[in-house]
Amino acid sequence: MKADFWHRKWARDEIGFHQPGVNALLKTYWPMLGVAQGAAVLVPLCGKSQDMVWLHAAGHPVLGVELSEKALADFLTENGLNGRPAQHDRFCGYELEDMTLFCGDFFHLSADDCKGVQAVYDRAALVALPSEMRRRYAEHMTVILGATVPMLLIGLEYDQTLKAGPPFSVPEREIRDLFGNRYQIEVLHSETFERKGVSTTETVYRLTPLNPA
Repeated sequence: MKADFWHRKWARDEIGFHQPGVNALLKTYWPMLGVAQGAAVLVPLCGKSQDMVWLHAAGHPVLGVELSEKALADFLTENGLNGRPAQHDRFCGYELEDMTLFCGDFFHLSADDCKGVQAVYDRAALVALPSEMRRRYAEHMTVILGATVPMLLIGLEYDQTLKAGPPFSVPEREIRDLFGNRYQIEVLHSETFERKGVSTTETVYRLTPLNPA
């Protein structure tokens, strides 16, 4: 998928993938990741997610990465936040107290950019990517974090022939294929419901590094 696809979505406010409010599964299952207060959290493809506000309030510095500048500007406006515009090597964005928002391509993120990150929260990143990009995403996570930090990952599974993504269907077997050589993968929660007329299973995974730092 090309960047223009997402820029058009945000420009037209075609953001059905955005979830207003804080994700209930985050609030319930984040404590099970065992991440200490003060540990920085990476939120890839963050959009304007309220989940970042919740993580910040829970005592975590947040690094959000998002392709759309409009999404980040909306995030600041809707939450009454004043971000200082900042320019990094490969990103523009905003700096706030204990929160950094990078605007740019996630795949340009480097290990130096992620220094200090001790956990990952992925609700809408992996499922936003088509199949040919998901392995690249998983491999890039290893490049920037070394597969040494835990992840809370929320996935969706449904019959892709009945509905086109995004969000895409990412079955459990694929998640185990993508991450299983580096992480112990546990299902914390799974629930099936009807979403836009299609039976959909939402699953919360805890990914624990096999070789933690």
